[in-house]
Amino acid sequence: MENDRALLILARADLPAATLRALLEARPAPAAALDAARHGAGLDLAPETRMAMRQPDPAALAADLAWCSAPGNRLLGWQDPDYPALLRRSPNPPPLLFMTGDAGLLWHPQVAIVGSRHPSPGGRERAHRFAEAFARAGWAVTSGLAEGIDAAAHAGALAAGRTVAVVGTGPDRCYPASHAGLMARIVATGAVVTEHPPGTPARASHFPSRNRIIAGLSLGTVVIEAAMRSGALISARLAAEAGREVFALPGSVDNPTARGCHRLIRDGAALVESPEEVVEALAPVAQALADALRGRLETAPPPPVARSARGQAPTDEDHNRLWSALGHDPTGMDSLAERTGLTVAALSSMLLLMELEGRVVADNGRYARRP
Repeated sequence: MENDRALLILARADLPAATLRALLEARPAPAAALDAARHGAGLDLAPETRMAMRQPDPAALAADLAWCSAPGNRLLGWQDPDYPALLRRSPNPPPLLFMTGDAGLLWHPQVAIVGSRHPSPGGRERAHRFAEAFARAGWAVTSGLAEGIDAAAHAGALAAGRTVAVVGTGPDRCYPASHAGLMARIVATGAVVTEHPPGTPARASHFPSRNRIIAGLSLGTVVIEAAMRSGALISARLAAEAGREVFALPGSVDNPTARGCHRLIRDGAALVESPEEVVEALAPVAQALADALRGRLETAPPPPVARSARGQAPTDEDHNRLWSALGHDPTGMDSLAERTGLTVAALSSMLLLMELEGRVVADNGRYARRP
């Protein structure tokens, strides 16, 4: 809790992202980074910034700590081994992530689907269909919880698997408010992620910066209907700058929300007409992510979520026990825990790795051997 407290104070001090990343990277723990920042750390910090770190608002800090201690909530700092590897390798990654839901999902292969807030009926249907196909293929679908294409993509992914929502508010706020039910469904089986502390309201400036997180978490970004000036095109540009694949669906020349996609295709984005084309293109990089996760679980000191019931890292015996407990019919996590004697946390890490290896399929929180 000491590290969470230090991270929360740093988060509220309004330090530039690059400065906070450097502070956390250069110190052994967040508490040491906070202590260094309070003493200047060789930085030209504004007086109000240093005051915010020396005398944090007690009410805000108490509320933030209460949020962190609630089940399912997690604060990931730059130094945390669970900080997603793909996002870390993107331009200007956030130094902190507030998330609720499944933290392991941030290491899962993700495909972003973005597009217009006012799509055509056909565009909405394609977003749902593509997202459902990606989820059935074992991918997580990432989007921004906005109206239109985003909402359709989240709903499609939930019909067959899991989805990640990256929001421009605090993790305890929903924007638009009409998506509160959708957000609750995402939290139940997926994850909601933000760089903003609890209580942060929606601000116009947050949404373009949110797009870099969507692009950074994903192996590829699929654009489905986008006007010539839209946030979806910003997401596509950020994905390209991060070295990720960009895909665009063509549309009617008479549809104004197709023009952004046509521009992307002219500029070098891959033209796709089916979800299978995207999955095939991204399969090699998904395997690289699986190798990175395998290396983290095998060589890094395992975080609490990767421990077995005996308090040790999962062993070959644990993996064999889990494999024996899995059948061809989807089985819930509680049943798997009862069959194996392992904790839900340990099972989650092992099941994620088995999914990445293509041995297991997940369907709404239930797991089975891949046919």
